Order: sequence, then structure tokens, then C-alpha cells
Amino acid sequence: MKKSTLSMFIALSLASTTNTWASQDELIFKPGADTRFNWASFEQLKAIDLSGQELTVFGPWLGSEKERFDNVIAYFAKATGAKVSYAGSDSFEQQIVIDAQAGSAPNISIFPQPGLAADLAAKGLLTPLDAEDEAAVKKDYAAGQSWVDLATFKDQDGNNEFYGVFYRADLKSLVWYSPDNFYDAGYDVPETMEDLKALTEQIAADGGTPWCIGLGSGAATGWPATDWVEDLMLRTQPADVYDQWVKNEVKFDDPRVVGAIEEFGWFAHNDAFVDGGIKAVAATDFRDSPKGLFASPPKCYMHRQASFVPAFFPDEIELGIDADFFYFPSYADKDLGNPVLGAGTLVSITNDSEAAREFIDFMRSPIAHELWMAQKGFLSAHLGANPELYATETAKKQGEILRYATTFRFDASDLMPGKIGAGAFWTGMVNYSNGDSAESVAQEIQKTWDALK
Repeated sequence: MKKSTLSMFIALSLASTTNTWASQDELIFKPGADTRFNWASFEQLKAIDLSGQELTVFGPWLGSEKERFDNVIAYFAKATGAKVSYAGSDSFEQQIVIDAQAGSAPNISIFPQPGLAADLAAKGLLTPLDAEDEAAVKKDYAAGQSWVDLATFKDQDGNNEFYGVFYRADLKSLVWYSPDNFYDAGYDVPETMEDLKALTEQIAADGGTPWCIGLGSGAATGWPATDWVEDLMLRTQPADVYDQWVKNEVKFDDPRVVGAIEEFGWFAHNDAFVDGGIKAVAATDFRDSPKGLFASPPKCYMHRQASFVPAFFPDEIELGIDADFFYFPSYADKDLGNPVLGAGTLVSITNDSEAAREFIDFMRSPIAHELWMAQKGFLSAHLGANPELYATETAKKQGEILRYATTFRFDASDLMPGKIGAGAFWTGMVNYSNGDSAESVAQEIQKTWDALK
């Protein structure tokens, strides 16, 4: 089977990428020099002799992210003697399927979403990890069972197997605000959902606008509302109900799902609660929405969005001073813990070897997490990784939210079939924001799902 042009490019890149191997004597942090690092987990690698073995790694990271990951895996190469090559591609999702089916997969693949890994596992193109790996993730990660569940898929025989280690996490359960505006108005950061609703009502009663909400995103308009609903599902229902909803074992028009949509409506279906009123919600671009936090006077006091949203703040805004965040809180009266909605990258074996197995162990060690934490752009749920090594206070605070999570779940719409999660769900939330009832919206989404069968 002839490889595609892109596949040949990736193969050449893997073969010729020598910077990780060549730079192993120029490690970014000198082992033992900074005692905040867990150097013991690095020293343990030296007992593993992989001299002469080559390890190929393929993933989605390019540019500065590739550079930071190369800096991490240089430690594995230095300690073990393995020659490690990493190649990144913005077409990873398509290319790994082509290469795996052609029998030319790299040893290690890094999946941005577990759904694709599950597809390959079902075809026998992913290698299961052992019970030791699974037990270590349960023990070493905050909400460890959640991470195990997210990496457990059916193999080609229909048996559940554990297939990967999550290495980098993203956080969605955040509310952004201006500390100065809160201080001037005398508002405190809410600790429970009951407090958040009371604060929302208080701001409106004081003549202010509590929220900026924008669903606009071009062809993807509507996705910010799906994040709201997902977060609220985790705060109104047990995690197993959320999982059943993702698989459509709990239908979209189930009263529990309709209730979560209506919880979003509590915030978004009130002209007094949203900047510009109800009609502005679907019409406002999500990239413009948070700017209302920093207007003078403020157009709103709060904005619920993921950890990436500061990229759309005005240039002069300084995190930790002009802008800050708090955890999108859970209900005190529902006893569902502190759930967190987010995402993460899954490190799995697509071409088994001794070096691949040892690399998986490295990826779940504290030092592998700390080495990127100290470089920026990385959040970890690893309980053994030292939070003092986060490069910024913002990352440290977000990392603490991950560490204290009792449940972690992926964005549901990313796990649902594309016609639902990236189609009917988006459209339905726009229709709901424009006045349709939660029941009718949920029924239409379910009809679309039923039509897929």
C-alpha cells in the first residue's frame, strides 16, 4: 500500500528529527540543581538500558509546544540511551489512522481526544497497557478513576482494556472576573452554586449586569453553550449519568438533560442577567464576549469560559491583576463533589516495543509532568508533581483546581458523534438561546441521534 505524500513527510520527519537525541547533553534544567523537581523519578530511569533502541513518537504539538515536549523527552533519552524522535502534525487525527492501518504507525501516539484512540483500539490497532499502569494512574492522579475510565476502551473482541496515560490537561470549569470590579462593588467570590446564583441576583438588583455570554463562532456557533450544559450536567447529576448521556443511553430528551439545559437558561434567559439581553447571547461572538469585563463602567461582572480565553482579552490586561478566575462551583445541597470539565492528551502505544513500554512509564512519572509545568502551557492532574514548579501563578491556581477535583470528565460534545456534538447540539443551543423551549430543543437533538442508527 503506497503511503500518502503527508505520510511520507511524517515518516521522513521521524527519521530525521535528531534534535531530541542530539540535545540530550543540553538539558533545559540541570538534574539535581533545583530541588523542587522530583529528580528521584529521573534517577530511576538510569536503571533502564535502551541503548541502540529507537523510539518514534507522533502527536499534534507543533511550534513552541513541540519545543517544550522535545525538552521533556530529552531527559528520557539522556537517562536510558534511547534515540527518541518526535514529529508533530496539524493533521494528526487523519494521519495516524492512515499510518496505523498501513502498518507504519509510530511507537507512541499522542491523541488530543480519546474518541479516536477508542476507534483504533476497536480495530486492534492500539496496544493495551498492563494492570500496573492502570493501578498507578488510579493512585497518582487526582480523580484517578476518572482518568482510567477515559482511557478504557473495547478491543476488537469487545473486551474492556486500559490503553493510555493522560499527560496534559485542559480546564473548562472556570469563571473569569475583574478583581477591581468585584472589590469596588463589594462582591465576594462565590464558593457554591447557590452563592453564585445569589451573587447573580445581587448584581442585577444593584443595577449591574452579572454575565457576558456569547455563542458566536462562525460555523461552530453554539459550542460555548454546550460547555455550560455539560458543566451543569456534572453539577446536577452523578458522573455515571453524564457518561450514559454521552453514549445516548440517557436520551437527550430525558428530564435530567432537559433540566441541565434549563439550568443554563436560568443564567442566559434573563434580560437582566446578560449583557445586551437574551437576544445578544447567540448574536455575540465568543471572542468578543469577555471584553465586557474590562469596559468602564463594566458591561458585566462574570464570564464562564475555559482556560484559553485570556487570548481574547484586551492586550493591556494582566492576568492575576486585571483579570482572575474562580472555579465554576458545585451545589452544596447535591453532594456531588467538585467535578471538573476539561480535556487532555492521551499517550498510547501504536507500535509496541520495550522502549515504548518504558516511555509510557516515564509519561506517568512526576518528573515528566514537572519538566513541562516549569516551561509554561501545561496543566497536570498528577498528585506527585510539585505545583510550585508551575511557571505562572495562573497555571498554579488552575492546577490546584485539577488536583482537588473529585470527578474529571471530557467535553461531552467532543465525545458524541460529529452530527450531534458538532452539529445538532450546537444548533439546538442556539435555538434555545433564541427562545425555543428546552424540551423541544432536546427532542430535536434526540431525533437527529435516532436517525444515525
